[in-house]
Amino acid sequence: MTLVENLLIIIGLSLDVFAAMECQGSLVRKVDKKHLSLVTIIIVVAHLLALYLGYFLATLLSKNGDTSEEVFIGHILAIIILFGLGIRLIVKAIINEQINEHLEQHLGIKRFIPLTGLTGIYTLVAGFAFGFIGTTIWQLLIMLAVALVLFVVGGMYCGFRFGFESKRRAYVIGAILLIIAGIDMIIRLILNTGM
Repeated sequence: MTLVENLLIIIGLSLDVFAAMECQGSLVRKVDKKHLSLVTIIIVVAHLLALYLGYFLATLLSKNGDTSEEVFIGHILAIIILFGLGIRLIVKAIINEQINEHLEQHLGIKRFIPLTGLTGIYTLVAGFAFGFIGTTIWQLLIMLAVALVLFVVGGMYCGFRFGFESKRRAYVIGAILLIIAGIDMIIRLILNTGM
């Protein structure tokens, strides 16, 4: 997988987190920097563990051999995963779940645990895609950590300043990036196999 494909996927996944944080940011009177730092650490660590676990499990499944047929199947599975994640974000944008926007004095850490778990599941699935292709995990972990810090903090402040109205755009852009990465993989697979 190329650096560009990795970046598209990482940003696409991170935009889902951005939208969730934007909704949370729309509920506060003031962004507490200590609280936001703790939430950011929790989300980043959880997603890094999820990505690594998915990657590790996929590499275990594909360790039986590196025949060209298994590599081809791994690429097909990764493409299916990327399209599935992209379609999921499109569905979220279409449904556009309404948020009961009301002022909260303190969001609390417990509120972010289910949010982190839910978005972490999709990072785990993306880890499978990366593992099936055999991408370098350390590069992915660094990219994901940087992207998540930026998108968690950015999402909270965007929600605080502007409300949660741009979450649909975040979902659509994330979906487009994931689907573009999948299409790019299809094109490279066709060119490499000579179909």
